[in-house]
Amino acid sequence: MNEQNVFYRLRTKDGLSQDEVAEKVFVTRQAVSRWENGETVPNTETLKLLSRLFNVSINTLLGSPHPLICQCCGMPMDDSIIGKDKDGTPNEHYCQWCYADGTYTYSNMDDLIDMCVRNMVNENFTEEQARAYLKQTLPKLDYWKRYEELSDDGQFEEFKQQLIEEINALHIEGMPKVEKLNALVGRFVNLEYPLPSGMNAKFLNDQTTYLGTQLESEFGGDRCFGVLANMDFILISTYEKDGVNPELVLYKKR
Repeated sequence: MNEQNVFYRLRTKDGLSQDEVAEKVFVTRQAVSRWENGETVPNTETLKLLSRLFNVSINTLLGSPHPLICQCCGMPMDDSIIGKDKDGTPNEHYCQWCYADGTYTYSNMDDLIDMCVRNMVNENFTEEQARAYLKQTLPKLDYWKRYEELSDDGQFEEFKQQLIEEINALHIEGMPKVEKLNALVGRFVNLEYPLPSGMNAKFLNDQTTYLGTQLESEFGGDRCFGVLANMDFILISTYEKDGVNPELVLYKKR
């Protein structure tokens, strides 16, 4: 799809007029019209504003001239899983699992490999093959090549460790101690819990990246514990396979 069709499609999908788009990105209506007619292309700063406005990558705005690959985990990406900068602008270099609100969520390559392997193993790809592939691929990606430049000197890891200590201090009966927290995107873990009032409620934002893990219950059986947290809250639940029959154990504001 060429650029002019992209601009028109995104604008009309969001129900915006050319005047409304122009006002939001500080240009004239005529400029928007020229983009849609293919006469001109927005400058770099305007592309960033349009990226945030339409919640798509600049790559998409330019007609998707190249495939997007997360430069931390190597996963192919589309606009639905692209990470965001602090100001909400999509960052087409990273996925939501590896980069959230301007923060890199992995500082240890082995931890990332352990997380990725779980999702790669299938009848045609063994754990050994997946691990070998990742060990060969990840060091070639931009984040790991520039790790010393991009890292936050362990600040995010300190935050994760603080969360782990807070969660374990809750002493939830039957729940093993949390050892690690991984990045989890809201829409994949946003379960709907029954409340005492008889209503159901979700507590997460589908577009937000949280820290969490899944733990087998010390009581045995088919239910397991789910742990989710961020700077604002800690949520602990139990559920059966694939999140069936979830029950809220604890929701605690931090």
